[in-house]
Amino acid sequence: MTDLTDLGIAAIRDGVRAGSFSAVEVADAFVVKVARAKALNAFLVETPNHALAAAKDADAARAAGEVLKPLAGVPIGMKDLFCTAGVPTTAGSDILAGFTPTYDSTISQNLWDAGAGMLGKLNMDQFAMGSSNETSAFGNVISPWRRSGGSNADLAPGGSSGGSAVAVSARLCPGATGTDTGGSIRQPAAFTGISGIKPTYGRCSRWGTIAFASSLDQAGPMARDVRDCAIMLAAMAGFDAKDATSLKLDVPKWEHGLSSNLNGLRVGIPKEYRIDGTPEEIDALWQRGIDWLRDAGAEIVDVSLPHTKYALPAYYIIAPAEASSNLARYDGVRYGLRDLPEGAGLQDMYAATRADGFGEEVKRRIMIGTYVLSAGFYDAYFTQASKIRTLIARDFERAFEQCDVILTPTAPSAAFALGEKSDDPLAMYMNDVFTVPSSLAGLPAMSVPGGLDKHGLPLGLHLIGRPLDEQGVLNAGLAIEERAGFVARPEAWW
Repeated sequence: MTDLTDLGIAAIRDGVRAGSFSAVEVADAFVVKVARAKALNAFLVETPNHALAAAKDADAARAAGEVLKPLAGVPIGMKDLFCTAGVPTTAGSDILAGFTPTYDSTISQNLWDAGAGMLGKLNMDQFAMGSSNETSAFGNVISPWRRSGGSNADLAPGGSSGGSAVAVSARLCPGATGTDTGGSIRQPAAFTGISGIKPTYGRCSRWGTIAFASSLDQAGPMARDVRDCAIMLAAMAGFDAKDATSLKLDVPKWEHGLSSNLNGLRVGIPKEYRIDGTPEEIDALWQRGIDWLRDAGAEIVDVSLPHTKYALPAYYIIAPAEASSNLARYDGVRYGLRDLPEGAGLQDMYAATRADGFGEEVKRRIMIGTYVLSAGFYDAYFTQASKIRTLIARDFERAFEQCDVILTPTAPSAAFALGEKSDDPLAMYMNDVFTVPSSLAGLPAMSVPGGLDKHGLPLGLHLIGRPLDEQGVLNAGLAIEERAGFVARPEAWW
């Protein structure tokens, strides 16, 4: 029989429904795989009992002749940014040490209601701040990929959803939740050869998800392929009255709407994304993506997004400003870490707790955010960045008068070695150069694997759609997936 851990979400769902194998068999197979992969450091907490309980429920429902839930029999990984009742939730930070929520986030509850089981909580950059998963307080996540030619250098899996990306790529789970503030689903998906979609801002509830930048954060699925992303996103999305930014809209049947026939679709190619210094391999892959979409029936048109060059600077003002506000609650008073030096007063406790609990990157962003929100600099920085954000959104509106989806590379490079960029924050921030603009505009965007670089490492193609047009993004992604024929996978060394 096929190794059950080689199956994706759709294959597991359909196999359990058909009785080809039991949900418990699937859960057992993945539980064993997770337990043997500790060298990757993808899981912070393993929850085999949760996965097995959901599997037993699925098998019992099938035996009773009941209609199975959409994700019955499918075990998943949960990024450690989502609160999970009775299971520690740390956001990858020491400052939340010992915090065990008494409730589930809306996203996790939606997935349990759909029949999914949880294999464990996944490692991540601390408070989702990072592009390499090197800022986690619990150690680096290590990519399952290796450069060809015998190199054993540990590679970055991307971030902040690095644990999610690695768990899916290494076949430790068929799908995982991620969050995307400026590219944290799409960039790690590209680095590890999987698919991931950030839906329209407001499609997925933020309630019970630990906040980084509230006007940007959005949950989404990471999975082996486009269909699996569509299935998982349908279970995650939906209106939530507890989230003021949640969109009160019905959840489309994205899986049923999948089609790689792009006749009549116009694909925009933004000239501003052709950046000096981009490796030739990235430009070559982009051209192949254009050719694949044309072959699928799409019309290719040139578009302009003139304020693109300001997107990254604007993002690194707006996101840290919101982080500075959101992270003020971690003060040692109510939950998590408390550092109380002998004889210390309240202010001393605040300072000691935050100094010990937050990592260097989180401190850097809090300080930047506090600075740009201060009385003397608010107008000069935050107000200006907010205006730029409006102009970027307007650029996309005008571009979508000429096209239906936009195609770009996902990242400016393949995965780099751990430690290679950690001493240069600006070089690290450049990893998000292609993904940040669509985040600022709140648009749906997806990365799908398109090929390998000269070192045998995955490269991704990036699709951006109109607001609420996840279907268009998924369909274009499916067209690329079918033509790219990407079947590469990392060879197990862990």
